[in-house]
Amino acid sequence: MCVHTTTDATHIATLEGRSMVEYRVAKKADEVSQIDGNIYVGRIQNVLPGMELAFVDIGIPKNAVLYRGDVSFDEEDVDTRSGDRRIEEMIRAGQTIVCQVTKNAIGAKGARLTQEVSLPGRFAVLVPNSATVGISKRLPDGERRRLRKIIDDVKPERHGIIIRTAAEGVSAEDLSRDVTSLAEKWDAIESEVKRSNQPRLVYRDLDLAVRILREELNDEYRGILIDDRDLFDKVRDYVMAVNPELADRIEYYDRAVEDLPLFERYFVHEQLHRALDRKVFLPSGGSLIIERTEALTVVDVNTGKNVGKTNLEETVFRNNLEAAEEVARQLRLRDIGGIIVIDFIDMEAKANREAVTSALRQALSRDKTRTQVFDISELGLVEMTRKRVNEGLLESVSNVCTVCDGRGFLLEAGL
Repeated sequence: MCVHTTTDATHIATLEGRSMVEYRVAKKADEVSQIDGNIYVGRIQNVLPGMELAFVDIGIPKNAVLYRGDVSFDEEDVDTRSGDRRIEEMIRAGQTIVCQVTKNAIGAKGARLTQEVSLPGRFAVLVPNSATVGISKRLPDGERRRLRKIIDDVKPERHGIIIRTAAEGVSAEDLSRDVTSLAEKWDAIESEVKRSNQPRLVYRDLDLAVRILREELNDEYRGILIDDRDLFDKVRDYVMAVNPELADRIEYYDRAVEDLPLFERYFVHEQLHRALDRKVFLPSGGSLIIERTEALTVVDVNTGKNVGKTNLEETVFRNNLEAAEEVARQLRLRDIGGIIVIDFIDMEAKANREAVTSALRQALSRDKTRTQVFDISELGLVEMTRKRVNEGLLESVSNVCTVCDGRGFLLEAGL
């Protein structure tokens, strides 16, 4: 992982070998759009029963959105005899709530909120005032059994906990230390909440660089290179506290001593420019065209210069397999979310269509962001979704053209 800081942003590139697989931008003085994970005191502005949502003032210019499914309420306060609980029965305008941002504001949509607040640590997630107990499904069965035996000893009395994948092989003492730290953090948040009913921020999540390491850092990382001394110290202190055996992998990249800037040394700039292109070339000569729209993203697969050697079906099949692998990489690299439609080249054999869909699912399994893939339709299209949490890569490093308003063409005024 290469972490480069500028006066107004922190840029984080993740590489597997020499190939960049993720790129994130955290803009410095951004208290409005980069707020996921933050906890607020909010005031319900208005409730829309027809939309099953409420708009909430959390102290930033744009109201955030709380959907019915994310509302938490006291069973005794709501008449549930009718079965379905209506949102206007659960919350009301003017009410003060504690809420957490689960999705940043994207475009015209406000930030998304939940009242089911959670505090993630390195090995566990604390779910305050809850009886929730869970263990990551990614852990092997034997490890899940081991953790299940110690979970009662580390779980705080009033709160629930979810054990994360990073807890594999971790001792009961380390897990207990992580949970105790989270419980103390929650006590501090509760004290801050009681101080005033004004809509405001009461807990800010860690810096993006530290947060990504909290979620990802494991033995598979060869190194984390950071070219800013202050951020290096902050990250190293955090890793020393939660995973000291990995602390020596955090390295300071001294710009004054090194011949090349960090991103040039690891060819990040070059790969970033390619990741912003609408056309992506495949190894065998084929290509992808990636087009973003308001409603969805479309990926068109072409054979291009790939003419194959045996027959058309085999050529198309091999090209589509290559494309499936590259589509998964590009979605992760460009952080494309929402509905995605992939137009693979038509294949006659059902077995080939199934193999391409399977290859796409397999390639997407390496992506931590949740995806859902449907089978190839009669028209040769694959429909899929990828959870959208942040604005995409293109949006994070660009502005909409003020001349054509992002449409890519100019109208002839005289016509």
